[in-house]
Parts: sequence; C-alpha cells; structure tokens
Amino acid sequence: MKKLLIIMLTIVSGAVHAESTFVDGPAIMGYGKHAAVKQSYTLDKSAQYKVAFDIAEQGDSMKVNRKINSLARFINMHVANGVPLKNIQLALVAHGKAGFDLLSNAEYKKQFTQGNPNAELLSKLLENNVQILLCGQSAAYYKIKNKQLKKGVKMALSAMTAHSMLQSQGYTLNPF
Repeated sequence: MKKLLIIMLTIVSGAVHAESTFVDGPAIMGYGKHAAVKQSYTLDKSAQYKVAFDIAEQGDSMKVNRKINSLARFINMHVANGVPLKNIQLALVAHGKAGFDLLSNAEYKKQFTQGNPNAELLSKLLENNVQILLCGQSAAYYKIKNKQLKKGVKMALSAMTAHSMLQSQGYTLNPF
C-alpha cells in the first residue's frame, strides 16, 4: 500500500510539474499557454508567418473553444521565441456549428443562456490583427446574421472561398 501511495504521489507531482511549465503571454495574456522547448529545428525569427486556422466544431458552451485558443498559442509561443508580432498574420475561418462561437455576448446569451465564453479571447485576437471569418453558407444554414456576430468578425461568401482568398494572399493552412 505504501508503494502504491508513493507511486501515485510521484505521478501527481510529475503532472503538476509538467503543467506548471506552460505559460501564457507575452502577447495575449490569459490564453494561449505554451511551453519552452529546446529546439533542434531552428525557428526563423525574421520570417513572415501567415497562417489560416480552420474550425468547424463548436466548443463547450461553458469554456473557450480550444481551437480558437490555438491562435493565441501560436502568437504567444512565436513572440516568446523572438518572432516580432508584426511578422505574424493569422486568420480564423469558422464554418459549421463553430459559427455560434463567434456570436456577440448578447446573441450567445439568447441562444445558450449565458455570455459567450470566447468573447474576451476573440477581442484579444482581433486586437492582435487576426482576421476572423465566418462561412456565409454555414451562417445561412444556422440562421446566423451579420448583426449577431461579435464586432470585428467578418462574413465570407463561404469557408472554401475564404481559404482560397487567403491562400492567394500567401497564407498556409494550419493542419491542427
């Protein structure tokens, strides 16, 4: 029994230690936790990072959509490793039920009886020049109107069109 207790304490201690190595910031505080990594593949700190993220799944109505949080993580980990914020241009293309995560607080509350847990993160992403686009076809299907979206979110003709346009502007598609 004593051995089992020692093993359990070691596992819990290791988990707490591993979790404590993840930090938020320096660009977006409160979101986008990342870990320091000893790199063997050199990061080009002078490169222009133009990346589009695609999300289709709505997050849990009680917490931030982890896919949206990935954009904050991308920004934070690169800035923390010496990439100037001006060299990072991200776009979020949402379609399907993920469109609900782009609603204003008031509209989200009408549908889900509480404020949008993504509202603050969306504001911080917009403040960091992230383009946030909603697929117009998904919006039409789910009856989401422009006026219901968080201020700064833009309606695209479709997610396919948004990705095509972003690609022609030099954006790559993040596969995660």
